[in-house]
Amino acid sequence: MKNQLKNILELNLALFIIATAAPFGNYISLPPALTIWSRCLFAFVAIYVYVKFKKISLKIDLSKEGGLFFLSAFLQAGHWITYFYALQLAGVGLGIISLFTYPIFTTLLEPTIRKTTFNPKHLLLGLLVLVGLYILTPVFSFGNQTSLGILFGVSSAIFYAVRNILMKSLVTNNNPTKLMLYQTGLIVVMLTPIFAFINIETASYTDQLYHLLILGVFTTAIGHTYLVRNFKNFSATSVSLLSCIQPLYGTFLGFLFLGEIPTLSTIIGGGVIISAVVLETYISKKN
Repeated sequence: MKNQLKNILELNLALFIIATAAPFGNYISLPPALTIWSRCLFAFVAIYVYVKFKKISLKIDLSKEGGLFFLSAFLQAGHWITYFYALQLAGVGLGIISLFTYPIFTTLLEPTIRKTTFNPKHLLLGLLVLVGLYILTPVFSFGNQTSLGILFGVSSAIFYAVRNILMKSLVTNNNPTKLMLYQTGLIVVMLTPIFAFINIETASYTDQLYHLLILGVFTTAIGHTYLVRNFKNFSATSVSLLSCIQPLYGTFLGFLFLGEIPTLSTIIGGGVIISAVVLETYISKKN
């Protein structure tokens, strides 16, 4: 019992650390692609130092897994960039709740991608998520900033869902820390061409360098690696269920650091979405 409680507390610590991305994503005013490039660069350096210290093998079979490595990195980059757009446009509360539709998308997409059995109950839960999103959205229009932010959040959820499905086979055969090292490194390479298209103000970047360092080293390198390490203590269903607390962590951090007070529609819509996710994990656990 003590070990299980310890494992739950450690997993929640990892989720809380990752949730710090929400207020940082809202606070940092740099273009999201530049923010993610910087985040991954600092995370890559931190993880590389750790890998060398622990003498973790960096060998991978490019002929068998190279394609999955590149595709998963591309999806992770898309997930992070669209998520930061969601945070900047819709705020922390709506941004993080929109993202947390990803367990439902995972359930709906996994049977197609991995050729597993589809459970029709999942379709009803998907519709319940849409109801929650409808409550969250004030007046849906692509010209409405909040609506556009929610759309980015849902896009981020889809990127994340597909990436997590593809990562399952990679995690089976590779060290999680090594996976994060390659993934952050590949994202840095993929996003480097952005410098040809954006105008960077040195003063503005320098002013936010401290926050970018925290985002890269603390949130990404420590948080995400710590989360993956905790997978050995729980089933995937249990991790998904426990991760439902993360929107609350993100909303709390948004209130604490940004003074964002959740509206009634945010609370109700968020409650509907989180309820759907909890029901989904409960059904999956029974199966």
